[in-house]
Amino acid sequence: MFDVAIIGAGVAGLTVAQQLRQAGYGVVVVEKSRGVGGRVATRRLHNICADHGLRYLEGKGELLQRLVKILCDRQILKLWTDTIYQFSPDSQLSTTCYVAPEGMSAVAKFLAKGLEIWLNHRVESIILNNQDSWQLNFAAINDELPKSLTAKAVVMAIPAPQALVLLEPLVSEEVLARFRAIEFDPCITVMAGYSNSLQVDRPEKAILFSQNDDLAWIGLDSSKRFNPEASVFVIQSSAKFAQLYLDTEDLQPAARELLASAAKHFIPWLDTPTFFQVHRWRYAFPIRPLSEMFLDVQTSLPLICCGDWCGGNLVESALQSGLSTAQRINSQLQNLSLPGDNFFDSL
Repeated sequence: MFDVAIIGAGVAGLTVAQQLRQAGYGVVVVEKSRGVGGRVATRRLHNICADHGLRYLEGKGELLQRLVKILCDRQILKLWTDTIYQFSPDSQLSTTCYVAPEGMSAVAKFLAKGLEIWLNHRVESIILNNQDSWQLNFAAINDELPKSLTAKAVVMAIPAPQALVLLEPLVSEEVLARFRAIEFDPCITVMAGYSNSLQVDRPEKAILFSQNDDLAWIGLDSSKRFNPEASVFVIQSSAKFAQLYLDTEDLQPAARELLASAAKHFIPWLDTPTFFQVHRWRYAFPIRPLSEMFLDVQTSLPLICCGDWCGGNLVESALQSGLSTAQRINSQLQNLSLPGDNFFDSL
């Protein structure tokens, strides 16, 4: 049996796990995907990587500033640009953007160092065992993987709508109503590759669209890399566009529409890529977050929910939510000595 089981290997979940592990707790992180990071995500395509979730990190907020400095010192991050072009209104946004040449998932891999993480484990249900432990049951994938685990405390570091499904049999209607009030915007991301022989004549590395029906972002993702083999653009949709395709099985037509819109507003040949892939983020951006840093559902055993939807909608919120959740779990268990303000310097 573990002391703490954490569902979700995004920034918040990894932060909780590191803070508690370094205090001496037995911690396991379970993640439904095949890699860590959540929306801090990098896709490999044709021997090239593309960031299809988090675009970059800014040094906004005390915790994020400290993390960015540590990652830059370790050469995991580098300065990318200090200007983002805004298509409408026509202006430039001065902001210091840091990126990972190996892909933004390198940030999550840094936060995951030393942790016990069970990938490809989708939690299907949570059961209270005789008032002394939680049992997490996993969806059956194959006979080689464990079917369940037990823990004294559980942290759900996943989007609120996903947590809601697991919590419905366990908590009051009042608590469930708080989860239902939390809202997210979706996003569709297209990663498109082009021959290096095509010249990118525009000086901008990225364009932010604030009032476009289709587009939210176009970034020259290959400009983050060292000696890229091709030009790679990442195109992210508006929430309005993504809503149209929220439950569509085939996203290829949506990708073609976004490529056509990118060609219209940025570079004409963007609608004829050599290759492309498309990804749907159902819970991309919290638009109605929880005001608190975490949500303690106050069951007989510790069960706490956290994430970037707690306290705001930025990476800073995910970090702070994770640290605050670790403090609450610690106070409910053995109340061990946590590693200072955060664990960053020890990784």
